[in-house]
Amino acid sequence: MACAVQDAQLMYSAIMATRALRKMMTGFGQVLAGRKSYSSEARVITLIPGDGIGPEISAAVQQIFKAAEVPIEWESVDVTPVKGPDGKFGIPSKAVESMNKNCVGLKGPLATPIGKGHMSLNLALRKEFDLYANVRPCKSIEGYKTPYEDVDIVTIRENTEGEYSGIEHTIVEGVVQSIKLITEPASRRVAEFAFEYARLNNRNTVTAVHKANIMRMSDGLFLRCCREVAEKYRGIKFNEMYLDTVCLQMVQDPTEYDVLVMPNLYGDILSDLCAGLVGGLGVTPSGNIGAGGVAIFESVHGTAPDIAGQDKANPTALLLSAVMMLRHMQFNDYADRIEKAAMDVVKDPDYRTADLGGKCTCTQFTNEICRRVQLND
Repeated sequence: MACAVQDAQLMYSAIMATRALRKMMTGFGQVLAGRKSYSSEARVITLIPGDGIGPEISAAVQQIFKAAEVPIEWESVDVTPVKGPDGKFGIPSKAVESMNKNCVGLKGPLATPIGKGHMSLNLALRKEFDLYANVRPCKSIEGYKTPYEDVDIVTIRENTEGEYSGIEHTIVEGVVQSIKLITEPASRRVAEFAFEYARLNNRNTVTAVHKANIMRMSDGLFLRCCREVAEKYRGIKFNEMYLDTVCLQMVQDPTEYDVLVMPNLYGDILSDLCAGLVGGLGVTPSGNIGAGGVAIFESVHGTAPDIAGQDKANPTALLLSAVMMLRHMQFNDYADRIEKAAMDVVKDPDYRTADLGGKCTCTQFTNEICRRVQLND
């Protein structure tokens, strides 16, 4: 237990050292609020193509950005873990240096081989850059039929601790303990992020999702932080609901929800559930915001190795994540053009990929988006 407590203390100390929220949200919240801006200054962006279909969909996004003449230069890096002098696997220094230099990155899906001695690469990236808030908008696509209509939900997930803190140990043979770490600084900053996001995006309600009736101390601390932050945002309605109740009501009527904020594990589960309401992970964007100003936008679906290299992949999720990235960078005009073209193509049954019920290849889908982007110029 002494090692576990020591690990928890070290993690708490690291969290206490993070920067203030206002500085952390510079750029991200402002552009998501829809404030128009236009820039022709070229920016270098770190690109992590990913595994499986990752290189194909990354190439599709690059092609669409080129058609839209987005002033971006791509710096592609490999995040395949390397073994350090201490014997532990970690992200290559070149990739870390690229992200620290460019501050903005786009990431395709990553696979973590089982039993290879290193943690999930997605988790490693979150820890390396303290990507404390995951933001995933789930919105119905006009013209693409699903069992639910008029869905417009944003899930905001605390991204650094909870059950995913990585603090585990064996007590005795056959008994393993995994520690759920919840701290006040991390809970407070993600709560402040959620309310600030709601304010900047003209959202009406923030709902804290928890299980404080069972985990009274850990989830109780998270909920207390949300309540205290809510007091500063009187213009935004605040709700608090149990995770199981939210899941039940979500599948009955998702239009009841607006912005959801929650600890790590709950966010992992609930954000995927919300994605399923609008067509799945293949059409859902995602962004991760870090305390030091680093932001990584990503597709959250799998690597789909069964179709890799067959020109069958759907680049929509990564493309919409790249649109989020453009708004983060205040390239709003480019973002609007690309998003409109992408949504128009998804609405057209003649150009949908197989996962959306169509017969188009990734190349055909991408080319049609490029054509419509240039028409909208």
